[in-house]
Amino acid sequence: VQLQASGGGLVQAGGSLTLSCAASTRTFSRYGMGWFRRAPGKEREFVAAISESAGTIYYADSVKGRFTISRDNAKNTVYLQMNSLKPEDTAVYYCAATQYGIMVHIYDYWGQGTLVTVSS
Repeated sequence: VQLQASGGGLVQAGGSLTLSCAASTRTFSRYGMGWFRRAPGKEREFVAAISESAGTIYYADSVKGRFTISRDNAKNTVYLQMNSLKPEDTAVYYCAATQYGIMVHIYDYWGQGTLVTVSS
C-alpha cells in the first residue's frame, strides 16, 4: 500500500487547512487509517484515527474539537480537516494505514508527509 499525503501549506493562526491522503490499494476499506505529526525537534505524535468503516474515530486531546478525520472508501482517501489552527500545530503530517485495527496502534504503511506551517 502506498500513501500519498497532500494539502499542507502556510496558514495564519486561526485559519483552516484540509489534508488528503490517497491510498494505492483496491482494499482501502479494509484498513484503519491514522494521521500523525512530527513538530520540529519533537517526536512523532498521534493526531487522529478512523476505523475501516468510519464507525470508530478518536483524536488526540490537543486537536479534539478543532480537527476532523474522515474517509471516502470509494475514492481510497482519508482526510484531515483542521480548523482554528495554532502555531503549535506546525509539523510534518503523516498518514498511515493499519490492517490490525486502529485500537492496536500498529501501523503498517506510512505516507511521505506534508508540511503544515501555522504563523502567529
